[in-house]
Amino acid sequence: MAMAFMMATKGMCVTEECKKSFMEMKWKKVHRYIVYKIDEKSKLVTVDKVGSSGESYDDLAASLPEDDCRYAVFDFDFVTVDNCRKSKIFFIAWAPTASRIRAKILYATSKDGLRRALDGISYEVQATDAAEMGFDVITDRAK
Repeated sequence: MAMAFMMATKGMCVTEECKKSFMEMKWKKVHRYIVYKIDEKSKLVTVDKVGSSGESYDDLAASLPEDDCRYAVFDFDFVTVDNCRKSKIFFIAWAPTASRIRAKILYATSKDGLRRALDGISYEVQATDAAEMGFDVITDRAK
């Protein structure tokens, strides 16, 4: 089994792959987003999907399941009012209304451990539907 890091709650572990892909996104800009999922049997947080640097926020939103929880990180590039290029990393806790209660509880109690393992997150968004994590929400937060 790959090296894993224990989370503070519920005995969940974050795989080395989770941290490695996050660092590649943060420093090398090879990923636009990463979607993480919890494997309830192995008690591991794993990488579910990685979006290439050419993908968009809409691609991330479309990759989230309508009936199950996920975590995601998104590298948001923007230009400030004084014409400076900036980048902020968003952490998204996705818990759609149609997901199982057990999954919602598991993801809610494991979130802080994953956030601590991923150093460099600027903002957090919690969403139960697409409107709560719309691109306008991301844009407003980054200003």
